Amino acid sequence: MKRRELILAGLAAGTTSAQAALSETDAASGIRTALERGAEAAVKNLGRSDGFLGNAKVRIPLPGYLEDAAKLMRKLGQGKRVDELVTAMNRAAEAAVPEARTLLVNTVKQISVEDALRVVKGGDTAVTDFFARKTRTPLGEKFLPIVTRATDKVDLAGKYNKVAGKGVGLGLVKAEDANVQQYVTRKALDGLYLMIGEEEKKIRADPVGTGSAILKKVFGF
Repeated sequence: MKRRELILAGLAAGTTSAQAALSETDAASGIRTALERGAEAAVKNLGRSDGFLGNAKVRIPLPGYLEDAAKLMRKLGQGKRVDELVTAMNRAAEAAVPEARTLLVNTVKQISVEDALRVVKGGDTAVTDFFARKTRTPLGEKFLPIVTRATDKVDLAGKYNKVAGKGVGLGLVKAEDANVQQYVTRKALDGLYLMIGEEEKKIRADPVGTGSAILKKVFGF
């Protein structure tokens, strides 16, 4: 197929057409590389012991309603049970994240030229936003059973679900926070996309520093 040339919108005034011209093939290749790097870095950093628990940016706290109850529990000498649940929640996320690698990589391979061009011209988190649109729902389905197995071992999680379920009806608990397993799954995905976004920002800020010729070409304007 004949290669068409695209002049990227939004380039600074005075840039020559020779500098601005970027082939669709290059754009797609660059975006695939950026996606792959972001995904691999995020999975590697989060899918290990303390990947969530030891990282203040993504550490999963107790749901708001339980956080309030936890303060009282600590005063009553039950802080150990609270800490056990927080640890279990974050360990569950750490166990689930490696399951994302295959789907993320397959998503990279299947990106269309049109999507690649939109991502190139997008903002600082366009790569991350693309991943979230394409993978959040199927990854949630993969994560939930893993998270459930991990949190079911903690007695407090089951008790929280029972109390929170009633709290929703009284308007005391957000529906999205009424189930520990679903809450952790959502937060695990938030953390995953956040870390992919961190990697994307690094690439956009310093494409030369990546050591990749294609990333330098695509993001180096």
